[in-house]
Amino acid sequence: MKKSEKILSLLYIVTDYSLIFLFTYTGISKLMDHNNFETTLLQSPIIRNQGEILSWLIPFAELFTVFLLLLNTYKQVGYLLSLLLMAMFTGYITYMILFIPHLPCSCGGILKELSWSNHLLLNSFLIMLIIISLHSISKNKNFIAINRLSRKPV
Repeated sequence: MKKSEKILSLLYIVTDYSLIFLFTYTGISKLMDHNNFETTLLQSPIIRNQGEILSWLIPFAELFTVFLLLLNTYKQVGYLLSLLLMAMFTGYITYMILFIPHLPCSCGGILKELSWSNHLLLNSFLIMLIIISLHSISKNKNFIAINRLSRKPV
């Protein structure tokens, strides 16, 4: 195995485990403390009107993303959904930093302890990992030639 292949393999592992851990942890934490999560969302000036539905949609979207990431067939879709979720969370965090820095965090579990700036750094790092992984997947798809007569790979 080439050095670049080893690095890519390690990158996929780090990205997979990071996202699976993060979304499992935050999704379950938000469901276990649903009332607090919903209350915090209802205090947010930009999502207040959708807070009730988002309080259920966000943790289930996180857990569904984990499900996709666990299945190799749907891993790329899992990365895309992870990228979408992380981009939305990062946009929200950026808004909060710029306009409303004192609103409590609606994240689950230990992530509540992070400052808004640390959230932004963590999300940016994860977005970078996801983009590199997605780019590598699409760039390195294996091509398999099939013999039309025997239907066997050649």
